[in-house]
Formats: sequence, C-alpha cells, structure tokens
Amino acid sequence: MDLRLLRYFVAVAEERHFGRAATRLHMTQPPLSRAIKQLETELGTALLHRSATGVSLTAAGAALHDEARALLAQAEVAREKVAAAAGSTTLTVGTLADSAEQAGARVVTAFRRRHPGIHIRVREADFTDPTTGLRAELVDVALTRTPFDDTGIGTHVLRSDPVGAILRADDPLANRDTLSVRDLDDRPWFRLPEGTDPRWRAYWNGSAPGGESHDGPVVRTVQECLQAVLWNGTVGLAPLAHALPPDLVAVPVTDLPPTDLVVAWNETGGDPLVRSFVSLAAASYPPA
Repeated sequence: MDLRLLRYFVAVAEERHFGRAATRLHMTQPPLSRAIKQLETELGTALLHRSATGVSLTAAGAALHDEARALLAQAEVAREKVAAAAGSTTLTVGTLADSAEQAGARVVTAFRRRHPGIHIRVREADFTDPTTGLRAELVDVALTRTPFDDTGIGTHVLRSDPVGAILRADDPLANRDTLSVRDLDDRPWFRLPEGTDPRWRAYWNGSAPGGESHDGPVVRTVQECLQAVLWNGTVGLAPLAHALPPDLVAVPVTDLPPTDLVVAWNETGGDPLVRSFVSLAAASYPPA
C-alpha cells in the first residue's frame, strides 16, 4: 500500500475537509481528491462520506484510519533505524521565505561545530503554512515568523522586525517616511488563501483576525507577492530587513506590530537534536 496515499488519507480523515487537508499537505485540492479516489478504488470500498460541508469516515474509513496511522508511525521508526544503522542522522529544518537567510550563518556555524556528523535537510514552505510543516510533522524544527496559532508549538524569538508596505518605486506614496494602514485602505492588498492560519492571514493583509479583510489577489510565495506589486500596484507587506528588487521600495507602516523571527518546535517532541538546535539558535541571538 502506497504510504503517500495513506498520509493523504490520514490528513483528510483528521481535518474532515478536503480543502483544509490540502492546505495542511501543501497541495491543491483536485490532486488530493484524485488520490483518495485512487485509494478507494484499490481497496474496493468507500472510505469517506462526502457532503457540501466536509467529509466523515465510513466504517471502513475508520478502520483504515487507525491502521494507516500505525503504518506511518512504523515507517518513520524504520527510517530512523536505517539511518542509525547507516551511521547517519538527519534533522529536517523548515524555513519560510528568507527566514533561513535572516537567521544567518551564526546558527549554521554553531550547529555544524556541535554536530559535524548530522545531515541537515531544508524544507521551504510557502505562505500557506507559517509553521513550515511542524503541524503536519514534516519537519523537526522551523525557522519562521509570527504571528500564527502556536498551540502545541514552542517558539523562541530570535529577533523582532518592523514591517513596511512594499510599493513600486514610482508610486506616489513611495517617498513617504512612514505610512499607516489607513493610508493604504483604497489599494488592493495581497491575500493568502482560505484555510490559512487566521492570525497569519490577517496580519499580512493589514486587517484584524475575523474582521473584514482588504481585497486583492491571492498569493502563496514571495515571488507572487512581489510580482503582484510590480505589475498591478498591489500593496504588500514585508519585514523591512527583507531584500527587494531595484524597482520596489519598502515604507515603514507605523501602526502594525513587528513580526518576530523565531525558532519553533513541536512541544510534544523530545528529540535531543531539536533541543540542541533551539538552544544554539537562541544563543546565537542574545537578548538586546
């Protein structure tokens, strides 16, 4: 049985919704739906009751959910045992946009010195997942930014960065020393997809969680954000420390709180490599 299909099924079973499961898996909904149909065809039975509001498990689906979780956990244990037997260990680090670059070479140098035999695998997430895969257990530790729902996730602030509005260099507001959100209310703002963490989605849209959001194009990556600004005059937000192309400028927005660059980890985990990474990252950024 394909472990990839089982992982997809477990996500749908736990989210009870194809859209939320697709967001969790960092994929679009149509291929996820096709994958679940393929699994049902292979097993010769329906696994889900589908409705307009979501999905629920059939009796067969409930039975598979328990078995699939066990199989996936067993596969992970097997992977770890093989790695240990081969004398190699891997730590998967999740990153978001330029978070790894902003964390700097200090963390890399300190970790390499402490753990020279550890292989680091980097997984870059798009803006739909500020945890960069922590919730889906795709990464061991993350370098990312706040704000997001950190239930079950530990964070340590490395640095706080003020944010600015990203505008074209020829924009009438580009020469202002500072701006407020109200100055930009009549502009289109980029938006993150439905299903994205509400606090994260609202912050980068210059709106309040649960409140009315600014309208504009939906984006998922840094390049989509920058191109929306460049081609359509869309308002984007970014940390002022973020490097920009020559045709774009950042103007500080004074009525938005800063975004924190953080190292994050799952609080339920106890991996000593994760604890070491967090400790070294924290030591690399002593309090100001």
